[in-house]
Amino acid sequence: MAEFPVINQDKCNGCGLCVTVCHNNVLILVSNVITIIEIAECDWCADCEAVCSMGAIVCPYEVVIEEG
Repeated sequence: MAEFPVINQDKCNGCGLCVTVCHNNVLILVSNVITIIEIAECDWCADCEAVCSMGAIVCPYEVVIEEG
C-alpha cells in the first residue's frame, strides 16, 4: 500500500494550488476542502506539501536524492 500525504482538512482554505501541482491526480477538492483519491498512485514528489501555505498537507516520508 502506498503512503499518501496527510491532510489536515481543518487547515485547508480550498485554494486548490496543491491540486494543480499534483501530476498523478491524487488530490481533489470536495466542498472546497482537499481530499485524497486513494485509488490513485502517489509518487511521493511532495510538491503538494511545498505549495501549501496553510500547512494543511504533510508528507510522512522523506525524499532523498542520491548523487551517483
